[in-house]
Amino acid sequence: MAQLFHRSFNTLSKASIVVGGLVAATALTLVATANTTSWTTYVGVARDQTPPFSHKHHVAGLGIDCRFCHVTVEESGFAGIPATKVCMTCHSQVWVDAPILEPVRASYRTDKSVEWLRVHDLPDFVYFDHSVHVAKGVGCSTCHGQVDKMPLMWRENTLNMGWCLSCHRDPAKFVRPKDKVFDMSWTPPGDQHEQGEKLVLENHITSKTNCGVCHR
Repeated sequence: MAQLFHRSFNTLSKASIVVGGLVAATALTLVATANTTSWTTYVGVARDQTPPFSHKHHVAGLGIDCRFCHVTVEESGFAGIPATKVCMTCHSQVWVDAPILEPVRASYRTDKSVEWLRVHDLPDFVYFDHSVHVAKGVGCSTCHGQVDKMPLMWRENTLNMGWCLSCHRDPAKFVRPKDKVFDMSWTPPGDQHEQGEKLVLENHITSKTNCGVCHR
């Protein structure tokens, strides 16, 4: 019986397997890399808001504490977006006719929420509780960065699982005294890990890396 395929097809088939493997490996590498770039994580990308809100002005300039606006951060899983009446506590007295603040005044008149664009938005399959982290000594700036230096809010960290696990595996590197949780000027001491180990014991912190902790 005559040979159906030329002998060169043996070489071609082997080459196609090698090329196919390289293409698959390249595709997987590109996907993995893209998942860590600002194109998908939005790290360092300032998000436009209407009206524009400057944490730098309100926190560093006016000295407003995080909890004045994010009122539920110590007792709830959600830090809370301030109600319009919180904004109007000040803006019924200052900048009362500023055109840039008309969306806030309109919200107050109509009782319709300002449509803020969430910067730190976790997937629906991830469970996160602000109150637990605050109670254990995790500072705002540890996750959100130096918000007191942000004219417009941006994401400081990827919020990817690997980033979360870096803290969950070794919390001593990141915890701080509880009275410094909301202190934007706090910096880790030279012996942070040693001090952190003491806080881990004092605050009964355990290294939680089980999948069910965050995925429920």
